[in-house]
Amino acid sequence: MTKPIEVRNPRTGKFDYVIIPPPPRLVVQQCKRTRRAQVRWQQLGLEGRIEALQQWKQAILSGRDRLTEALVNDTGRLSTSVLEIDSFLSSVDRWCRLAPELLQESAKNTAIPFIALQQASVPYPLVGVISPWNFPLLLSTIDTIPALLAGCAVIVKPSEITPRFVAPLMTALNTVPKLHDVLTFVEGAGATGSTLIENVDLVCFTGSVATGRKVAQAAAKQFIPAFLELGGKDPAIVLESANLELATSAILWGSVVNAGQSCLSIERIYVADSIFEKFYHQLVAKAHRLQLAYPTVESGEIGPIIAEKQAAIISDHLLDAVEKGAVIHCGGVIEDLGGGWWCRPTVLTQVNHSMKVMTEETFGPIMPIMPFSTVEEAVSLANDSIYGLSAAVFASETEALEIAHQIDAGAISINDAGLTAMMHEGEKNAFKFSGMGGSRMGAAALKRFMRKKAILLKTNATNDPWWFENGE
Repeated sequence: MTKPIEVRNPRTGKFDYVIIPPPPRLVVQQCKRTRRAQVRWQQLGLEGRIEALQQWKQAILSGRDRLTEALVNDTGRLSTSVLEIDSFLSSVDRWCRLAPELLQESAKNTAIPFIALQQASVPYPLVGVISPWNFPLLLSTIDTIPALLAGCAVIVKPSEITPRFVAPLMTALNTVPKLHDVLTFVEGAGATGSTLIENVDLVCFTGSVATGRKVAQAAAKQFIPAFLELGGKDPAIVLESANLELATSAILWGSVVNAGQSCLSIERIYVADSIFEKFYHQLVAKAHRLQLAYPTVESGEIGPIIAEKQAAIISDHLLDAVEKGAVIHCGGVIEDLGGGWWCRPTVLTQVNHSMKVMTEETFGPIMPIMPFSTVEEAVSLANDSIYGLSAAVFASETEALEIAHQIDAGAISINDAGLTAMMHEGEKNAFKFSGMGGSRMGAAALKRFMRKKAILLKTNATNDPWWFENGE
């Protein structure tokens, strides 16, 4: 029998929830059952799959309060949980709307007049999704929904740190038998994820670089594709031509949303010498206005640190920075309030790239600011990282576009921050150690779950192969 996993409440620090991971043999059996059901799901056709997903969405809406409560208990924050549910529901509608056009197939002419080409797409039978704790619902379904519409069956292994949201999802799923057969969630930690990878045809993983490496290696052994969305250390560059009021507000939001627990968070800020002092004073003033969501979830904007280990990482980065000469202007400590770990928005200056806070993923509401003297220096500093997920540039449009093309990252927001969290049309790849595999944005997000098949049809009546006719 597998050992139960106790789950910590991020607001109280109490272990008030328990999950029991299935033994490996049950995970294998579940994979086999789900794979068998995929055949019927694919035969159902796109219209039938859309109908099933819409039924699931309506069942979730009926039990929305229970899902919200579960997400709040998982993450300790309310407004972001509400936004997460809204984003999930809208993504169902968006993919249902886009799928018919994206999955259309058509015959094509070829260079040989009597050879016709029919291009077909065949879904991977079983997709495994391993998702993280920072946005439990959204990141467990961001790959799941397009995979289901493509005709795949999906098994999701959510984070053992935030598993409570699964129960209301499954309650809703049980009302849609056609979908229930091809979508399920298995609870557990790393061992469960490892077993899942060994029994699926494609894996999607969102999480740390360290775990992502293990997932990639395990997928390679199975000879299956791995789509990895890993860590980030997103830079923001602010030029003299920037609107400082806009820049400080956008960067503050981009740094502290979900208490900075997002791979798209702004984690390092480079500001032109001439506006450096004015910029950080404005940023500090705005940061002071934000309050912790304590003692109630409605008390403020900044939720708790969800994962206990992350609180230790944030504290270590701050201590390392101060020991190396950084100056903290607000925030700067991990607070124990009611048993939960909290961190107020923190602005640092006198920072450099010898500090962890400028080079390693912090995953907290931390804003280290460093001046630069030339645009070339700013671009060099932004690219001085093992990560390349996304970035932001604040400047006149012409200057910003020129800089954006020089930054080694998959998505660049201009005069805003974290736009890919809201705009899903643009295809992007993660650069460097921030990930690998097809884009989870744009049309590619659905098409990557399909294998291409070329059907070549000879249309003339001759009995001889075409190369015979040409004297081969």
